[in-house]
Amino acid sequence: MILPIVAYGDPVLKKKAVNIDQDYPKLNELIQNMYETMYGAYGVGLAAPQIGLAIRMFLVDTSPFAEDESLSKEEQEQLKNFKKTFINAQILEEEGEEWAFNEGCLSIPDVREDVFRRPNIKIQYQDENFETHIEEYDGLIARVIQHEYDHIEGVLFTDKLSSFKKRLIKGRLTNISKGKIKIDYKMRFPLMSKKR
Repeated sequence: MILPIVAYGDPVLKKKAVNIDQDYPKLNELIQNMYETMYGAYGVGLAAPQIGLAIRMFLVDTSPFAEDESLSKEEQEQLKNFKKTFINAQILEEEGEEWAFNEGCLSIPDVREDVFRRPNIKIQYQDENFETHIEEYDGLIARVIQHEYDHIEGVLFTDKLSSFKKRLIKGRLTNISKGKIKIDYKMRFPLMSKKR
């Protein structure tokens, strides 16, 4: 089932999410719905806060990046086969020299900006079966994980922009929160029902 994606301005996107355990109600169904929602919106990642749940869970499927011909065959292969669910994740290390990449977000449609992040991460998380893993990632996979991880920390990519950039996009962000935007996937807007 495709769920509505929460738009910029909703308080759930600014909350630090909480851990869950295997007794979380209908967890497998929720994971399936999140994948369906992400694919329906042509995303490469989706975090639970983006569907209104302040829990520490996100999923990533980087296969759309595999078609980028500027990448090596090895990188394309890695990206094509990377699909994971992260539960109760903790980034343990972020290393390397920061690099910029143009990021967007399903909760902030039609806004894309360069964001600086470190290229290498070490992350601890649980999978769908609540088995614990500690893994290291780099490059685009690390970046997508960092972006989704930020969501469970209550951080949006726009929070990482300079104050000048934030001022430039302020009007667009307000329009998104009011639902004054054309999109081809289901969204829930925080300010649509409120009268000014």
